[in-house]
Amino acid sequence: MYNKKCTMDNDMNEDDRGFWLFEPGASYTQKPNVVLEKSFDFSVRILKFYKWLCQHHRDIIPLAKQVLRSGTSVGANLEEADSAFSKKEFAAKVGISLKEARETKYWLRLLHATEYIDSSIFSSLCNDNDELIRLLNSILKTTRDNLK
Repeated sequence: MYNKKCTMDNDMNEDDRGFWLFEPGASYTQKPNVVLEKSFDFSVRILKFYKWLCQHHRDIIPLAKQVLRSGTSVGANLEEADSAFSKKEFAAKVGISLKEARETKYWLRLLHATEYIDSSIFSSLCNDNDELIRLLNSILKTTRDNLK
């Protein structure tokens, strides 16, 4: 019987290993993008929040899924916007991110109003979400002004 553990280190020569470690364009350093970083961090928080809701409030899992979808969609749409082919496409994707952030705020307000989350959790998540909303509004306004 063959029981050799398959690992990249054992099964590849040095040239092959380099293929997996260094992707094309890896030497290119992209400048930091604050809104992408903040939206990613917010998505991580929303995912952890979703897990917490599922553990502590199983009766509202469908609502928790709504928060998960809208909260993580903000960053996903911004990533798409970052590779837009035109300013118009960029504006459209940022607009979708803004709508998702506003929807997330609605779900957070609902969870707080129905006492599924306390004021400290609500304030913390809402503050992060509001910061994203302000950034997205600013980006969208500037982009639309530049399209004129």
